Amino acid sequence: MAPQVLGRALVSAKWLSEALRAGRVGTSLRVLDASWYPPQERNARQEFKERHIPGASFFDIEECRDQSSPYDFMLPSESHFADYVGRLGVGNDTHVVVYDGDDLGTFYAPRAWWMFRAFGHKEVSVLNGGFKNWVKEGHPVTAEVSQPTPAVFKARLNTALLKTFEEMMQNVGSLRFQVVDSRSEGRFRGTELDQGLESGHIPGAVNIPFHSFLTETGHEKSIEEIQQIFREKEIDLSKPLTATCRKGVTACHIALAAYLCGKRDVAIYDGSWSEWFHRAPPRYKVSELKRNKA
Repeated sequence: MAPQVLGRALVSAKWLSEALRAGRVGTSLRVLDASWYPPQERNARQEFKERHIPGASFFDIEECRDQSSPYDFMLPSESHFADYVGRLGVGNDTHVVVYDGDDLGTFYAPRAWWMFRAFGHKEVSVLNGGFKNWVKEGHPVTAEVSQPTPAVFKARLNTALLKTFEEMMQNVGSLRFQVVDSRSEGRFRGTELDQGLESGHIPGAVNIPFHSFLTETGHEKSIEEIQQIFREKEIDLSKPLTATCRKGVTACHIALAAYLCGKRDVAIYDGSWSEWFHRAPPRYKVSELKRNKA
């Protein structure tokens, strides 16, 4: 897929490798490792220190969030985001490429991609295939930590790309927009625990597990394959669409997949199931497990 198409939502390892060789990483191009793992499994920051793409900086999703919220990874304020990415050398004219080191190929990078877009930044791309395939294809890695020159970033939240709990509640009755839930089928149906929470879904939501959009190698599927996935689930990309998940991370895979098909306005329910579970009335939590117990 040509990297310049659709605002360069995806760039290939070959494209980034050539940009590195040409010395383009700097004020006009910044590479960010947005990896995050459960602390008991892997240490993202330590792995970054040990090896990463040359010139990359670590985008810490634990730091760049609303730390006053009881829910995981909620968007920070405009000033918090602007200050944080400015320290990473990102200005408003910088092309940002995000990646992560997940074994799937891509997991958290689309969240960082969406965050930049939510704060008004258009030139942001996900490295197709992630760090796993970067290494597999023999591209360079380093343990050298670069110190980017700080930049000025002005953030302006685009509320059209964000849904609140109140808007999701209203939509249960009005059905003004479609809702896609990107969690696994078991968590969506309510037949397995969702990281300690009882699972289930928002009434009217459609389930498309996020990994449906990834190939076995961890690359994004073709536009034709992505369009077919949406068609099979009867999702109309010409109509309003919001994505949800457990904590607003894998929902961003839905937004990225739709973006590749030309739909640039998918909103993310930032609180997702972690907020919905704690705030929605019981009748608004659809679960097969509950039905089976009744």
